[in-house]
Formats: sequence, C-alpha cells, structure tokens
Amino acid sequence: MLFLYPLTGDPAADIPEGWNEIPGARGCSQEACGFRDNLDALRAAGADRVLALSSDRADYQRALGDRLHLPYPLLSDPRLTLADELRLPTFEANGQTLCRRLSLVLRGATIEHVFYPVFPPDTHADQVAQWFRDHRDA
Repeated sequence: MLFLYPLTGDPAADIPEGWNEIPGARGCSQEACGFRDNLDALRAAGADRVLALSSDRADYQRALGDRLHLPYPLLSDPRLTLADELRLPTFEANGQTLCRRLSLVLRGATIEHVFYPVFPPDTHADQVAQWFRDHRDA
C-alpha cells in the first residue's frame, strides 16, 4: 500500500498561498496520522506494508515521521519521478508542481487498485482497510 500526498505543513513555515482553496491539497498530516492510527487494522485486513510518498525532502520526511510518530516509511520524491513515470495527476502551488493525493494497492510490481480522488483524507485509511477486507481472497 503506497499513499501519495502533496506535502505536509512545516510548523515553522507558512503554507503555500491559496493552499486551503486547492481541492485535495489540505489534510496531509491528518491522512498520515490516519494510516498510523489504523496500521494494525490495515495489516489485519491484508496490507503487508504501508508506505508514504511526497515531494518533501528526505530530511523533512524523517523529521515528520519522528514528530508524528509514524511507524511506516516516508519516502521522498522531490523530482516527482514516480508521478512522471506513471502519469499521475499533479497540480501547481506557488510555482511548485505537486502530486495529487492518491493511493495505490500494489501486489508485486502490479498496481491492483487506485484510490483517486481521496476525500476526506482523515478517513482514507479506513476506506483502504475496508477495500483490503473486501478483496482479501481475490
């Protein structure tokens, strides 16, 4: 299970101008905490691993994981290599291209399911766990 999000807010910096008005931009920290809080349910439902990916720098991702006590890896893709390769949806904010929030269920090298758009982000982990329960024997 890989969930992608645009970026998480830095407590020491302002969010990009107009961020809250961009559909799907808001809620990255809440989504990350939802996966944290539902990790046991996701594993019980069949998600072997949960990974997160954003364009945030690797050092910021490590600090975020520590700050929010996230028990899964946070990956960094500042060049949006995955988004480019898979032609994932993006948007612009303050002159920066960011990946839209979405989740991929992966079985080996196969994308088995895509959750897009993701809304609301704070309950997305519940939706993913339900999908795994519904498709456990598929």
